[in-house]
Amino acid sequence: MHYLVTGGAGFVGSHVVLALRDGGHSVVVFDNLSTGHRAALPPDVPLVVGDLSDHALLNAVLESERFDAVLHFAALSLVGDSMRVPFRYLRDNYLNSLQLVELCIQHSVRRFVFSSTAALFGTPEQQPIMENATVNPGSPYGESKFMIERVLHWAEKIHGMHSACLRYFNAAGSDPAGRAGEDHRPETHLIPLAIDTALGRRPRLSIFGSDYPTTDGTCVRDYIHVTDLANAHLAALEQIETRSVTYNVGNTTGFSNLDVIRAVERVTGQQIDWHPADRRAGDPAILIAGSQQLRAETGWTPRIAALDDIVETAYRWRLAHPQGYDSAPSARDGHEEALYLPPFPIPAATQAACRPAPP
Repeated sequence: MHYLVTGGAGFVGSHVVLALRDGGHSVVVFDNLSTGHRAALPPDVPLVVGDLSDHALLNAVLESERFDAVLHFAALSLVGDSMRVPFRYLRDNYLNSLQLVELCIQHSVRRFVFSSTAALFGTPEQQPIMENATVNPGSPYGESKFMIERVLHWAEKIHGMHSACLRYFNAAGSDPAGRAGEDHRPETHLIPLAIDTALGRRPRLSIFGSDYPTTDGTCVRDYIHVTDLANAHLAALEQIETRSVTYNVGNTTGFSNLDVIRAVERVTGQQIDWHPADRRAGDPAILIAGSQQLRAETGWTPRIAALDDIVETAYRWRLAHPQGYDSAPSARDGHEEALYLPPFPIPAATQAACRPAPP
C-alpha cells in the first residue's frame, strides 16, 4: 500500500512511518517541521515540507499520485498551551484538518486514520475510560480534536470515507531499534524531562500538582509505548476497509507522576531532584484507557507494557542522542534526493515550500 502521512516527522508520526515501512508499505510524509525532524525519517522516505494550510501544495501532492489512505498526525498538541491561546488551536487544528479531509474526498482517498486524543473526555466519571464514555473536552485542544472526529463522521455518512479515530493516551518511549525517539522543542513530556534531570541536563524537575485525589497526590496517566501505538495504526487500517472505527489506545494501567520518577531513577541509577508546582489548567487527575474494543476487534496488544521497559527505551535513545536529532547527521546532509516535488507545475512560492531551508 501507499500512504500519505501528515506530521510524519513528529514523535508519533515518525514511529508510524517506521511501522508502515517495516510492514512493506511505501510512504510520503507531509510536515512543516515546526516540531518534527527530517532526521527522524529514513533517508529514502519522500518528504514534502509544507503547511496544511497551503491548499495548493496539499492539492498538488494528493493529485500527483494515488494514496491508499491518509494518516493524519499534524496538529498543535499542548493542552496547557491551548488554554492560553484557545482560538489558535481551534482554528489551526480544525480548519487545516477540514481542508485535508475535503481534498482527500476530492482525490478519491477513501481511508483516513486520525490521531485523536484522550483529552476528549475532560474529567471522566469512570476509569478506565471506554470508547462510549461521555465526550466532554476539558481544553480547546481536546475540543479541536472532537470537531475533527465530527468532520470524519459526516465524511463517511455523505461521501463514504471510512476512518479510524484513535484516541491516544500518553505516548512514551522510543523505537527499540534506536531508529527514532522523542525530541520536542521545548520538551513537555514527563519521561524525557525526568531522564534529562537524572542525567544532569536540567537542574530540577517540576511536578505540576501534588494535591490531586490520587494515591500520592500527583496526576495518574496511562503510558503507551510509541511502537505499540504505531502498531495500533496498522491494525486500524485493516479495519477501515469496510467501516469506520473509534478506539482508545492505551495500556489500561495508570502510573502517577511519582511512579514515573521512581521508574526513571531505577533505570538510570540516579536520584531525581524534583519539586511540586502549581497545577496546569486543563489537567484531569486520572486518565486510564479502556482499550478492550481495539484488542477484541484487531488482536492488538501492547508488547512493551511495563513502565521500566518503556523508560529504558527512552533512556537508551537519549544516551545515544544527547542533543536529540541534532546529534544525528544534518537533515540536509545526504537527504536531498529524498525530498519530494509533485511532477507537474505548481506556483513558484509553493515549490519553494518543498525545498530545504537554507543553513
